[in-house]
Amino acid sequence: MAWHIARRPGGLVALAIQYGHLRTAFVTEGYASRSRDGIDELIDIETVRAVADTVADLHDDLEAGAGVSGPAARRAIKAAAQAPRFAGTVITATTARRLLTNEDALLHDNPHALLLCHYRREQALCHRGIERDTPCLDHCVAGCGNVVRTDQHAAELRGRADTLDKRAAYLPQPLAERLRPNAARLRALADQHDQTRITLEKDTA
Repeated sequence: MAWHIARRPGGLVALAIQYGHLRTAFVTEGYASRSRDGIDELIDIETVRAVADTVADLHDDLEAGAGVSGPAARRAIKAAAQAPRFAGTVITATTARRLLTNEDALLHDNPHALLLCHYRREQALCHRGIERDTPCLDHCVAGCGNVVRTDQHAAELRGRADTLDKRAAYLPQPLAERLRPNAARLRALADQHDQTRITLEKDTA
């Protein structure tokens, strides 16, 4: 069950809540002490599995000629090339803790924001002033130095924009005027990706 929860949007937070211990927020010592034994290890293991899946998918896409854009695009290409593969292997709590300290390998999928986060603490804009070891994926900030977008993200941005325009056509003008600028913003992000994308071939050239 934890595997499926962790891979849903916001799943790692949901997983923590499900077991009564929200590790990703401030909790008092008394609350934390009531958590189920091993929940921290479980979240670490599922985080690493989710990250490993994201990195492996990006590696395969890049090998097939796909492109990436964003401030962290070159870092993401390097991570995808160098990250270990875990297919068919068991990830222990010890292995998970070790990998989570390697920021170069941490590539998080954010399907809500349609981007990848190649997390580095010092560049993160999602939790300025708060000491965290992981990104706040529900608070992604435009212009963050950890952002990576893929060709698939660009296609989904345009698809989301089309959906907003279709909704706007059936709504009163005040509501429609709110949706159409959002649609235009999403298309602009997709266009920016197309104009700045790099591929594995271009990065190594």
